[in-house]
Amino acid sequence: MPRQYFGTDGVRGRVGELPMTPDFLVQLGWAIGQHAQQGTVLIGKDTRLSGYMIEAALIAGLTSAGCSVLTTGPLPTPAIAYLCRQLPEVTLGIMISASHNPYEDNGVKLFDGTGFKLPDSVEQAIEQTITKPLQCVAAKHFGKVKRLKTAATQYVDYACSLFPTQYNLQDLHIVLDCAHGATYHVAPLIFEQLGAKLTVIGYEPNGVNINDHVGSTSPQLLQKMVVAEGADLGIAFDGDGDRVLMVDESGRILDGDDLLYILAQDRSAESGIVGTLMTNFGLECALRELGFDFYRAKVGDRYVLEAMQQRGWWLGGENSGHIIDLHVGTTGDGIVSALQVLACLARHKKSLTSSLRGLKKFPQVLLNVVVSERPAALDHPQLLAAVQRIEASLKDRGRVLLRTSGTEPLIRVMVEGEDETEVTAFAQELVAEVKACYGAL
Repeated sequence: MPRQYFGTDGVRGRVGELPMTPDFLVQLGWAIGQHAQQGTVLIGKDTRLSGYMIEAALIAGLTSAGCSVLTTGPLPTPAIAYLCRQLPEVTLGIMISASHNPYEDNGVKLFDGTGFKLPDSVEQAIEQTITKPLQCVAAKHFGKVKRLKTAATQYVDYACSLFPTQYNLQDLHIVLDCAHGATYHVAPLIFEQLGAKLTVIGYEPNGVNINDHVGSTSPQLLQKMVVAEGADLGIAFDGDGDRVLMVDESGRILDGDDLLYILAQDRSAESGIVGTLMTNFGLECALRELGFDFYRAKVGDRYVLEAMQQRGWWLGGENSGHIIDLHVGTTGDGIVSALQVLACLARHKKSLTSSLRGLKKFPQVLLNVVVSERPAALDHPQLLAAVQRIEASLKDRGRVLLRTSGTEPLIRVMVEGEDETEVTAFAQELVAEVKACYGAL
């Protein structure tokens, strides 16, 4: 059945509008509590002002269902996943965040007691429960609420423990961009404890400046700071800390594809690596040259994880900077991924720039076509014929991807190939075909 409230990453929306309203969130908390069966629920959040309201509403619903609650205050999403694994009393974890979105949005992400995001079937069951009348447990069975005061310390110690003890960061000057988000207090502590010289930006959240011209979705300030400070590199997280990108000493941005390539050079090619439909074709070619099998999942870190688990592979990620390594965690962790990249550089005595010499990314042109109505499937014979013609021209030198937006009346046209002029012409040709077949506004 289609889900009404849960998307690819929990429940998300504009605060004050359904489903991010106090009354709905109380009902959601109660429905989650029914699934948790009077267990203990861990709640973390990023730095959005609306987090206070959402946390309070969820707590009201959860405790009325008989669940006890542990709160952590602002912490990265992967810290909540980690603590779910570490605390035996926790049966479910909640992260209040809209990730890289502006402060006007917020969301609710759910994890099971082992730190993995809830499967679709469980989210569907929670949705069905939301529609039922809220019935409180008896007063003597209401849940209690406590603050987990050691939450940040536990996560800092965990992240530091993953960096090889034979190395440190004492020779590196790093500019750290915390996006005024959930990493603002733990990330500097971690990198300082490992010896790095730090220049920190985006570490003064005020409730409304999260992701505002800072962080992994707005790295321009980071690029300028790395060059101005003469730093060795820069690291940027998104608002909830599950994404990361890096900047080399010249100010060049390294996205998730670049970071996956660096990590792959440090791994055995006995396994494979999962990317997405948006992973650059150049990375696929470079990974195959290193001996790795490669698989493209649908866009979304939950689908990357699903494909990894189905194949028994350990590493995967998105070009947005979500990187999952099942050896160390159950979800994308921007801080840990950055530390893994730095460990690779230390082990092989390379810089970011030299580590990417075997990767030649292909030009990628992505165009959005606004249509009058989003089609259920892109199966118009005229469009399919055009795609086949262009794919034949590209052969093994590129690829074509057409997909509809999940939330807007958009058709996304993407073409990749070795020659940027050719790729641009093909993309524009497909845009014309889309308009002819489906109409355009």
